[in-house]
Amino acid sequence: MDLNLLGLFVAVAETGSFSEAARKLGLPKSSVSRGVVSLEASVGTQLLHRTTRHVSLSTAGAALYERAAPLLASLKEAVGSLPEREEAPSGELRLTAPHDMGATFLSEVIARFTARYPSVRVDCRLTNRNVDLVAEGFDLALRAAGTKLADSSLMVRRLGALDVQLFASPMYLARRGTPRTPEDLTEHDFVAFRGLKYLSELGISEKHARVLADDMLFIREAVKAGAGIAVLPTFLAQADVTSGQLVRVLPRYTQPSTTLVMLHPRAQHVPRKVSAFRDFLLEFLKGRPLSAPHAGG
Repeated sequence: MDLNLLGLFVAVAETGSFSEAARKLGLPKSSVSRGVVSLEASVGTQLLHRTTRHVSLSTAGAALYERAAPLLASLKEAVGSLPEREEAPSGELRLTAPHDMGATFLSEVIARFTARYPSVRVDCRLTNRNVDLVAEGFDLALRAAGTKLADSSLMVRRLGALDVQLFASPMYLARRGTPRTPEDLTEHDFVAFRGLKYLSELGISEKHARVLADDMLFIREAVKAGAGIAVLPTFLAQADVTSGQLVRVLPRYTQPSTTLVMLHPRAQHVPRKVSAFRDFLLEFLKGRPLSAPHAGG
């Protein structure tokens, strides 16, 4: 049975008028009338007695109204009380991001977001693997756009540029010397993120790496300890540049930037908690862009 037709019937039964029911529902009177006729055809009996001045329930109509009206009211209340239909975002927001983002800006973003929206609970899973959002029940993911994004079931929103540069520790450069041109890099040790394409653009392959890893935080710490030169996001290295623990190598040579993106499952109606987090993160990044100014070295 079509619940929309049942709703038309209940409205007419409660107002005693097709005109009043149409006004209440914001529909043309003809639509309400046709809907009730369709419902009567569906159940195989007359539900309303019509006169030029009044509409009344038949015996079958009274029985149907007695059972249907409470059920429709209960259903309407249930739908209206869904967390995502409330004005303020609420419910649990499940998100995933790489470890380096979680250890830097994302923790502050989530702290401020939950302060603004106290009805939202955040479940943040930090991992460097590409999580299947739909299969594993996540609302959104933050990733660098260098990651392959071929899944058509996901929406992609660009959040901003991620600058990447070459960095080394003063200890390493004092021991091995400072490269002056990209060609000099072949004489140096590299700490490399597995699969990072920028190495090949520098004429270096993964086989040249003295240390290979799949975690940017590990790579940063290894570089600070003097293991070699690495390509790092500036947002991850900038604090150590300021403190003198890292130095930018070949500052005149700029590496191609990548992009920070937010992914979420496709839906006709994006949940409020997801759109609110997206907008909040964009607002945050306007004041603190991840494409840092040129680091000195």
